[in-house]
Amino acid sequence: MTSPSTPQGLARFNSLEEHAAGAALHEVCAARAWGARLLAGRPYATAEDLCAAGEAATAELSDKDLDEAMAGHPPIGRPRPGDPASAREQRGMAGASAGLRAEMLELNLAYQERFGHVFLICATGRTGEEMRDALKERIANTPEREREIVRTELGRINRIRLARLLQEDTP
Repeated sequence: MTSPSTPQGLARFNSLEEHAAGAALHEVCAARAWGARLLAGRPYATAEDLCAAGEAATAELSDKDLDEAMAGHPPIGRPRPGDPASAREQRGMAGASAGLRAEMLELNLAYQERFGHVFLICATGRTGEEMRDALKERIANTPEREREIVRTELGRINRIRLARLLQEDTP
């Protein structure tokens, strides 16, 4: 239960109508099962409780749910127009050279052909070169190993996005 000492952003999230809270969680992670689990856990006493619930929900996503989550992410180097979150998260590609952009496009396509889904990486704080190098390394993974890595990366992204959701200046 929330208390007077609950941070304002968390108190606001806890008090949102279910539909609004669900929409906010969908912006964090496109997997409906993930959002439903976090909605069911409200109210959260601390931001860490919410993040822990997010991590547990990510760990329990089925393959279908994981596919749904990945479908909510644009390819690296091509943030969704008008989507400040993907632009912010992919900031490391903003100043990339034309050569690096072309290489990322080629690698993204090869990755998608091999694994059947977008290359997912927690891009926050990474340079374009770091993302390219990670993509080159991961494309050699087995599909099973890559799913494990994707789940870990999704958890990192979700944690960052949950923290942003709880920021006090977020409407």
